Amino acid sequence: MKPLFTAIATGLMFLGSTTAYAASTVDLTVKGLIVPSACTPNMSSGGIIDHGKISAKDLRPDNPTLIGTHVMTLVVVCDAPIQFALHSIDNRAGSSIMSSDYGLGLINGTQKLGWFQLMLRNAVADGAQMQTIASSDGGNTWYSEKLWDAGLYMALATLDDATQPAAIKELVTELVVDTSIARTDGLDLSNEVTLDGSATLEVKYL
Repeated sequence: MKPLFTAIATGLMFLGSTTAYAASTVDLTVKGLIVPSACTPNMSSGGIIDHGKISAKDLRPDNPTLIGTHVMTLVVVCDAPIQFALHSIDNRAGSSIMSSDYGLGLINGTQKLGWFQLMLRNAVADGAQMQTIASSDGGNTWYSEKLWDAGLYMALATLDDATQPAAIKELVTELVVDTSIARTDGLDLSNEVTLDGSATLEVKYL
C-alpha cells in the first residue's frame, strides 16, 4: 500500500507544479475587423472658429462669459451604408473646469481660461430626419443625447429607436459650438491671452 501512496503523492506534486507553471504565462490576442467601406468627415469653415480680439473689460469677473455661439455644418460621406460613430478627443484636456467640456488652454500654466461645448442638432441621414444618440462605453450601449461631451461616441438612430446606431451613407448635421471664458477674478489678463481650443473628431466604425 505504501508504494501506491507514494506514487499518488508524486503524481499530485507533478500536477501541482504543472498548474503553477501554467499560471506563469499569459496569452496575447490580436483582434479586429477590416470593413470594406470608408467614411470621410468634413466641416464648414475648415473647422475653424475665430472670435477675433476680445476686450478683457467685456468679460465678467464674477461669472463665466459666453463670448459666442457658432453653428457649423458637419458632413460625413461613406462609400456605402455602414454603422459608425463620431468620437471626440479634447486636445486641451485638463484646461476646462468641467471634464465634459473642451478646454481653451491655460494661462501661466495653471489658470483655466475657459471652455467650449458641442451640440448636434437637425441631423439628417440619407435624406431622413434622425435623432442623435451617445455612448459613454465605446459603443456598447446607447441613449438619446444632443450634447457632445468630450470623449463620447455620437451616432445617429431612427426616431423610434435610440438603442441602435443606423447604417448611414451620408450624414449632414449642425454642430453648435458655445464658447465661454471663465470668471476673470482668478485670471491674469494683464497681457494678451490666446484662445487655444482644439478637438479631434474621428470616425469609429462599429
